[in-house]
Amino acid sequence: MSVKNPYYDPSKSHHTPQGFINPEKEPRANGDLKRWRKERKQQGFPHPPANGYQHFIEHWWQAADFSGTEDRLWFLGHACLLLRIAGRYVLTDPVFSERASPLTFYGPRRKTPPTVTVANLPPIDYVVISHNHYDHLDKPTIVSLLRRFPDIVFMVPLGMRPWLKRQGAQKIEELDWWDQREMAGISFHAVPARHWSMRTPWDRNRSLWCGWVVKHQAFSFFFSGDSGYSDQFSHIGERLGPFDIAAIPIGAYAPRWFMHLHHMDPQQAVQVFKEAQCRRAVPIHWGVFELADESLDEPPKELARAIAEDGLSKEKFAPLKIGQHISL
Repeated sequence: MSVKNPYYDPSKSHHTPQGFINPEKEPRANGDLKRWRKERKQQGFPHPPANGYQHFIEHWWQAADFSGTEDRLWFLGHACLLLRIAGRYVLTDPVFSERASPLTFYGPRRKTPPTVTVANLPPIDYVVISHNHYDHLDKPTIVSLLRRFPDIVFMVPLGMRPWLKRQGAQKIEELDWWDQREMAGISFHAVPARHWSMRTPWDRNRSLWCGWVVKHQAFSFFFSGDSGYSDQFSHIGERLGPFDIAAIPIGAYAPRWFMHLHHMDPQQAVQVFKEAQCRRAVPIHWGVFELADESLDEPPKELARAIAEDGLSKEKFAPLKIGQHISL
């Protein structure tokens, strides 16, 4: 069999000659996707938020305020965050388009508006990408960012350089799990995640997926990207923690029997908070796109229940409004 993966390293359990895999076993039965879609259609999922979409927006959305100079973290919706550290700006998984889709007329549509446009962003130094799914890697957003900030440095997992070069990116750092780069006193570490990649029917798992750790002096930030639960989080905490602030996904988990392999639920997010040695966390991967069966307002409610059951202080893992920031 010819080697199609130019990064292939047989000593690494997540590498294959054709691409990449999760080291964990994934016992998914044939027909699971068809079963989920059938059940989803029969039950009319996803249901709207309890009091409707407009009420959800009024309660969970605000305009982003980028004033000041102190270190901050903004939640810009779904998996997009903006980190201001040491006067530099780090943007994660930016998606500002109307749909998370290759098509403008079909695919998951935003239920909450973008809290910012590329034109309103402060000067972005680094864009950190976790993987190539459309709700994390959006071509129009990337192209707009490059038009305004042509010197952006992209930090990406293996296999994503060719796509970014086609969009006009010139500065691309491509990392494998546990690789690191240091730039202007800020270090970026690619860390394991349990997920997958695909943008077309022909490139499934040809590029890698990952989380990221960003460090500057004594400060440490963990962005888990998109991931199912895995014992990898305890290894991340042991090797690179503890973390002053973490971004941990809590959405797209229902039904759990189908989604658990690649998305964690709020109970597992609380477990990750502890295992990865996080001092504080912001929940992500919720509030924008309806990618699974739970309603938009269910993840923060379920997180509150999980925190209460665990005895964790709710202040340590509290949802932010889309557009809200916290000081670091």
